[in-house]
Amino acid sequence: MGNFPSLTFRTTGACLALAIVAGCSDGFDIDLRSDLGGGLDTTNAAQGAAAKRPQPDARGVISYPSYQVVVAKQGDTLNDVATRIGVDANQLGVYNGIKPDTALRAGEVLALPTRVAEPSAATNGGVDIASLAGGAIDRAQPDVETETLESAPAAAAPQTGVEPIQHKVKRGETAFTISRLYNVSVRALADWNGLDSDFTIRENQVLLIPPTDPESSKNAAAVAAGAVFTQPGQGSPTPTPPSSTKPLPKDTSAAAAKPPENNLGSSQSASKAAMSFPVDGKIVRPYSKGKNNGIDIAAKAGAPVKAAASGTVAAITTDGDNVKILVVRHPDNLMTVYYNVDDVKVAKGASVKRGQTMASLPAKDSFVHFEVRKGFDSVDPMPYLK
Repeated sequence: MGNFPSLTFRTTGACLALAIVAGCSDGFDIDLRSDLGGGLDTTNAAQGAAAKRPQPDARGVISYPSYQVVVAKQGDTLNDVATRIGVDANQLGVYNGIKPDTALRAGEVLALPTRVAEPSAATNGGVDIASLAGGAIDRAQPDVETETLESAPAAAAPQTGVEPIQHKVKRGETAFTISRLYNVSVRALADWNGLDSDFTIRENQVLLIPPTDPESSKNAAAVAAGAVFTQPGQGSPTPTPPSSTKPLPKDTSAAAAKPPENNLGSSQSASKAAMSFPVDGKIVRPYSKGKNNGIDIAAKAGAPVKAAASGTVAAITTDGDNVKILVVRHPDNLMTVYYNVDDVKVAKGASVKRGQTMASLPAKDSFVHFEVRKGFDSVDPMPYLK
């Protein structure tokens, strides 16, 4: 079924919040305060902070090993940028899905179709004078006498930090869907790419995907290792719904242990487990604490989504992408979460029986993300399902 990007479920010290982050500082949160009871406010919950974008040189150029980008200045048009860095304006425009006479926002980022001169320490990150002088000499008449230039100072490092992934915008994508695709905040995406306050993007625009700040990741790992959650909204990220765009970059983390039985269709009829599988299908992503706080089960579109155990429907809500979420409360301080469902057949407050059909899988991205919560902490669902 491919790699599934990430959805963020956040935990607080005393309650569960299902929060699908749109990424603004005042954020768009699925806030279940009235649904689940208790004082939930996950609006400003913390995510893994993005690294800061490197400073461009005097021309606005940022160089990475595999590509370069240019950052527009106040009052720039695409023609101005092209002239400043010495590239063809039409080629630059086509590469970025923009017309040459288009006015650019200060801080807006354009991808370069070809490399330009690297920044130089001698020019404070400006144009490499030695390179330009050498080119002028090469173009001079043969009878011109020249003098050997002294060696230029070593070139400045092309960039610092991790090289960001580039994403070319496809029709129908938004800043929000792209931020969820790569599990970054939409605010960081906007800051890195100079987006406007409405997070407007265009087809064929090339976006830089902000890498995570290493120090922030280290601190988050330390918190997770100690299982200490002292601030509201500081929880472990779990995967977001699939996207119709290209998948996430390859996950280099250690894979979780593979469930012993992936084909669930023949294992439920006489089960003595505490819970039953919500969908007859195949596990396409296993539980991994801090990575995927549930399991993802794929099946045919329209397949029934059933209650894993008897309980009461605590919440029915929808995230910013119109993805439906069901939450069922069970005895013994347990909750189950069913993310990415359609055609909901139950109402909030209704009692449901184990195995009762509550919804179905959507026609697109036909999988359910299933979580078990003990109190307000996610736990591996598999021991409950075996």
